[in-house]
This record gives sequence, structure tokens and C-alpha cells, in this order.
Amino acid sequence: MNLERVQRRAREFSRPYRVACGAAFRLKQIDPADTAGLKSEDKPRAKDALATGVEALAALQERLYAQNQWAVLLTFQALDAAGKDGAIKHVMSGVNPQGCQVYSFKAPSPEELEHDYLWRCLCRLPERGRIGIFNRSYYEETLVVRVHPELLQRQRLPEPLVHKGIWRERFEDIRNVERYLTHNGVVIRKFFLHVSKGEQKRRFLARLEDPDRHWKFSGADLRERGCWKEYMAAYEDMIRHTATPEAPWYVVPADNKWFTRLVVAAAIIDALTELDLRFPEVTAAQRKDLAAARAALRKE
Repeated sequence: MNLERVQRRAREFSRPYRVACGAAFRLKQIDPADTAGLKSEDKPRAKDALATGVEALAALQERLYAQNQWAVLLTFQALDAAGKDGAIKHVMSGVNPQGCQVYSFKAPSPEELEHDYLWRCLCRLPERGRIGIFNRSYYEETLVVRVHPELLQRQRLPEPLVHKGIWRERFEDIRNVERYLTHNGVVIRKFFLHVSKGEQKRRFLARLEDPDRHWKFSGADLRERGCWKEYMAAYEDMIRHTATPEAPWYVVPADNKWFTRLVVAAAIIDALTELDLRFPEVTAAQRKDLAAARAALRKE
């Protein structure tokens, strides 16, 4: 594997889906069925490319872990059946588990509701040298809670704080937190897997028709589908207000899972490449200690 070539290709491949300044962004700019010109007959090549990408990620993660200076936070957001779990599984399949932490955030627990909405996620930030993955995140507080504002009542916020501008305030708070994390060595990359309504329907039906996949479906999935327009508006507004150069969003076409995984892998490789990761240099004193240890072992 030529790592430099993979890194260069990764940047070229992922950058069209990167949103670093959200002001002009519109969700309609990204076609959920886009495959960058690749066709279904290109799937075998895409599979090989993903395997190479996974190998490159493993090599870069080893350097990240050894250098022990940066932390990487990858956030995944999407509607049901968009392929978050599969993307995480396939893209991170070659990464050393010791250097990777995955958290899936569901409805807040009673304990979590006793704290501010960022608390449960900030408690699980990755350590230096590690990659943290959030399967859903604090962004749910600007998505599902916005679409279902009655959920705000469970948070028991003081009445004067629940007003029309609360979403803009949350966007501002999130930008500030992500800027703070960036200033402290946490590299943030955020992924919205953009699936079409038609493809979601097809995947739901596939689950319902396969007994081994019934566990993946619940009535809540169908109820949330009924709020499609509201979710699309919430996602667009979220990206417009929280895409920044230090914490960009990647709006990834998700109608074709093989393509989704390629883009996600490429974006992560690009992010790690920007860090110019290197194995720690051995000092003269350390070399002397190593030589002494080698000599001692040979005498045994």
C-alpha cells in the first residue's frame, strides 16, 4: 500500500461532501443517490478501495496512538436505516480496539436528565491518542427534541429559558464547545448520512420481510418517518449553523451503502492526514537505554 497515494486520493474523494462553512448550505445540494460517477458494476473496485482505506486507517491510527497528543471525535447523525451502524462497522473494522471508543446515545436516562444536555456526551470524549465515535450525539438536542418540543419538558429547564431562540442558542453553545475542544487537541469530524425517503422505505420493508431483521424495526421508526419534512428542515438548519472549518460536516450520500462507506473512510483518512502523525523520535538517552537492555538480554 502506498500510504501517501491513498491519503491524496482520500482528500480528493471526500472533499466534495465537506461543509466547512454552513451559511450557503442547502440540503438539496447533495443527492442521496450520488456515487461520484461510479456505477453498480464498480462495486468490486469500491470494495477493494475500502479495504485499502481500512488498511490506511489502521496505519494512521497506530501513529495517533503512539504519538499520544491528538484525540479524534467522529460524530454520526442520520435518520433510521441510513446505515450508521454499518458504516462504523465496516470503516473501522481494521482499527485496533484499544485505540477506539464507540458510544451509542439513545433517549436520555433519568440520571442524564439531571444534567445539562451536553453532559452525557462530554463525559465520553476520547482520550489523547484515541478515536472516539459517537453514534448519535448532543446534536439530537437540535433534531429530535426540536421536532418533538414536548421532550424539552423532561429536561425541566427554567421556564424563561424555553423560548423561540433556544435552538439558535444551542447551535451557538455547540460551536463554542467544539471550538474549545479543537483548541485542546480534539479533532472533530461530523457525518450526516443523507438517505432518501424512497430508500428508507425500501430498507424498512426489507427488515419487515426478513424475520432475522425484525429486531431492527419498531413502530417508532414509522412514526418518525411521518415527520420527514420536519427532520429535513432541522438537519439543514443544524448543518448551516454548526459547520465550521475546525469542525466540518460531511453530508454523505447514503442511498448506496458501498459508496457511503468509501466517503466516510476517505474523510477520516483526510482528517488524520492533516495531523502529520509520526512515531515519537527516540532520544539519545533512550537509545542508550535500549542498547543496554539489548546487551543484558543477550547475556541471559
